[in-house]
Amino acid sequence: MPRILVKTADSKGNPLITHDEWLAYRRTGIGGSDAGTVCGLHPYTSKIELWADKTGRLPSKEDNENMRLGRYLEDYVAMRFCEETGKKVHRRNMIFQHDEHDFILANVDREVNGENAGLECKTTTSFNRSDFANGEIPLYFHCQCVHYMNVMKYDKMYIAILLKDIGQFYWREIFYDKDESEALIGLEIDFWNSHIIPDVRPEPDGSESAKDVLDRLFAEREANTVTLFEQEKTAAELVRVQAELKAMESEEKRLKQTLINALENNSRGLTEHYEIAYSARSSTRVDSKLLRQKYPEIYAAVCRESSANYFTIKERRS
Repeated sequence: MPRILVKTADSKGNPLITHDEWLAYRRTGIGGSDAGTVCGLHPYTSKIELWADKTGRLPSKEDNENMRLGRYLEDYVAMRFCEETGKKVHRRNMIFQHDEHDFILANVDREVNGENAGLECKTTTSFNRSDFANGEIPLYFHCQCVHYMNVMKYDKMYIAILLKDIGQFYWREIFYDKDESEALIGLEIDFWNSHIIPDVRPEPDGSESAKDVLDRLFAEREANTVTLFEQEKTAAELVRVQAELKAMESEEKRLKQTLINALENNSRGLTEHYEIAYSARSSTRVDSKLLRQKYPEIYAAVCRESSANYFTIKERRS
C-alpha cells in the first residue's frame, strides 16, 4: 500500500498546506505529471528541465490563468464524468509515496467509489488535434495514469478530458499492465539515480524546453575560451548536418523554381496528386529604417533593446 507523505486538506476540503508548500513537496520526487517527461514523451517538458526543477535550479512556474482555470474546472470535469458514467468519486487530499521508492509520488485527482481505481481530470485545448483525434489519449497522459496505478496499486485508472476550446468531453479506462508498470518504474528509478541523486545534468534533446533551460541556466556568460576537445565528434557532426541542411535548402529552392517556371503566368496548377499555388499576398509592416529617418523621436520612444544568444561554429585555422 502507498505511504502518506503529507495531508493537503482536511475532510471539508480546507487546505492544510499552501500552494508553495505543495510545490516544494512535489520537488522531493517524481510525480504523475513528470512520468511522461521521464519517458521522453512529454511535448513541452524535457528531461533537462525536469532535472533543473527537481534540483532547485529553476524557480517554480509562475501561476497563470490557464493553470488556475485547470484547477477550478477539475470539479466540473469530475462532475461530468459522474454524469456520463453513473459513478461516484471522492477526494483523497494527500500526496502519497510508493511503498518501495519514496521518491515516486502521487497526488490523485479523485478515487472512484466501490472500485480500486482513480480518476485523472484534464482540461486542455484541441491545439494539437492529432493528440485527441477520435478521443485518443496522448501518451504523456497515459504515462501519468500508469504512474498513479504504480503508486496507488489501482487495478485501473479513468481519465476524463475536457477540450475547453471546442466544448468536447470524453473519458476512457486504462487498465493495469505489469509490463508497462515495470518499464515505467525502471525509467523513473534510472532518472532519479542517474541525474537527481548524483546531480548530473541530462543531455539536451533538441526541444524548445531544453533550449530555454540552457539559456536560463547559463544566462550570464563570461568572455572566456574553454577547451572542448571531448566534443570534437559532436562539433564535426553539427558541421556535417548544417552542410546537408544547406544543400537541402538549395534543392528545395530549385524544385520550387521548377514548378514556378512550369506555372508561367498562372497562379494555380494541378498534378495527379498535388495542387500548386503561387500568387501575391499583401501585408502591412512598419519600415523601421524609414520611421527612423522621418520620425526619429517616435522611433527612439518605441525602440526596445533586446538580446539573444547567437550560436556559430566554424572550422579552426591553424
